[in-house]
Amino acid sequence: MEKVSILVVSYGARAVAMVDAFTRSRKYKVEIYVADKQRNPFNVRKAVKHVVIPDLNVEAICKFAQVNKDEIDFGIVGPEKPIINGVRDLVEKRTGIPMICPTKEYAIEASKAQQRLLFQEIVPEVNPRFKIFNPKDYKSQEEVKKAVYSWVDELGNKAVVKPDKPAAGKGVGVWGDHFTIREQLFEHFLANFQHGPVIIEEKIEGEESSFQAFCDGKHLVALPDTRDYKRAFDNDKGPNTGGMGSYKDIGDVLPFMTNVDRAKEIEIVNKIFEKWKASDNEGLRGIPFYVAFIHTGKGPKILENNSRPGDPEIQNILPILKDDFVDICFKILEGNLTHVELERMATVVTYKAPPNYGGYSEAFPNRVDRDEIGKPVDLTKAYELSRKYGEKIHVYPAAMELRDDKVYPLKSRAVCVVGIGDTIETARQFSLEGVKAIKGGSLWHRTDIASKRHIQKSIGHMEELRRKK
Repeated sequence: MEKVSILVVSYGARAVAMVDAFTRSRKYKVEIYVADKQRNPFNVRKAVKHVVIPDLNVEAICKFAQVNKDEIDFGIVGPEKPIINGVRDLVEKRTGIPMICPTKEYAIEASKAQQRLLFQEIVPEVNPRFKIFNPKDYKSQEEVKKAVYSWVDELGNKAVVKPDKPAAGKGVGVWGDHFTIREQLFEHFLANFQHGPVIIEEKIEGEESSFQAFCDGKHLVALPDTRDYKRAFDNDKGPNTGGMGSYKDIGDVLPFMTNVDRAKEIEIVNKIFEKWKASDNEGLRGIPFYVAFIHTGKGPKILENNSRPGDPEIQNILPILKDDFVDICFKILEGNLTHVELERMATVVTYKAPPNYGGYSEAFPNRVDRDEIGKPVDLTKAYELSRKYGEKIHVYPAAMELRDDKVYPLKSRAVCVVGIGDTIETARQFSLEGVKAIKGGSLWHRTDIASKRHIQKSIGHMEELRRKK
């Protein structure tokens, strides 16, 4: 077997799923070099070399790559922060190791305002109505307040407030969810505005899908649509999170979508891609399009685009690749990736999180075992189920840390379980069985990810919206 050595820049289950896909190769003897945010137990076990870089600083990542450059064939990046900070530019320049992720120039999620302006230029029909508020344009708080209220009037109060930069201020706020009166909206706006530009756009009614595509710079290979669950609690209640789970159907289209919806998504993303690649092919390598679409009665609109794989959405895809993931990466680097073959299976991802995540301990104090908080988590029985069912269950530690041979949950989503089946419901049952086998730490999870009831509600909602159009 040919030996291949791969650098993986990791944070969370997304990168763990990549490591898993690489090390399951039947064609290559894969050696993994991991630059990780913490001592992720899965990565520590699988890596030939593992380094912890808590802030995922691009200089430190580059130094790790430099030390091992004679061994490493290529690198791939999971989390957004190093991509935004130019990890590919730096590593390729200093070490010559080819990296799979967009260059800093194409890290579009660095600015939500720039995204909106780009889409307005190329595909204006997919933009909700929006306005960008820049601190340098206003002399006083009263002046900006007047401008905000005037714009909210135009939107009939149905507004979404977004900071321009990722993780700036209070994050995204939605009318009806985070605020119900203008004073609350403006308070949310100001919490973001002190950090930089803020966008206020119209709130769109519809059903969301996540669209991802591999890109070699010349070609765009669309992956199946997935559905993410952003809200913390069952029935889509509670605050937005990084995603409590997701599902995909056996084919490319979600149950509430039509083939026309899917074709429209591909057409929109290809339009953006064709415009971009005219100036630079190589810079878009990786997954430059992880698009949050919202489907309305009149067609899809874009909520946002990211420059990396989705978490949890890429975990729906990687375990069912028919093609060897190493070969896919080589084709991305060679510029000849035109097709990706997947098993015709449904997948469901369910996350478990610690009590302090998503406001769970405040919302449900009686469900939290206080004595278990911060205690080690036992993944043994979940891994036993994984072996028992073969490829039907995959256990991916996320915000977890290995200390003295014990696994401790950190502050974010701790671990996810991917269930695979010939129907969404079968996949869901496998995912839930794996999740329930994970004990300790007073971890919790949503119980309705990919439930028949939730899916039927989405289908009914879309039928109603199409009738209204």
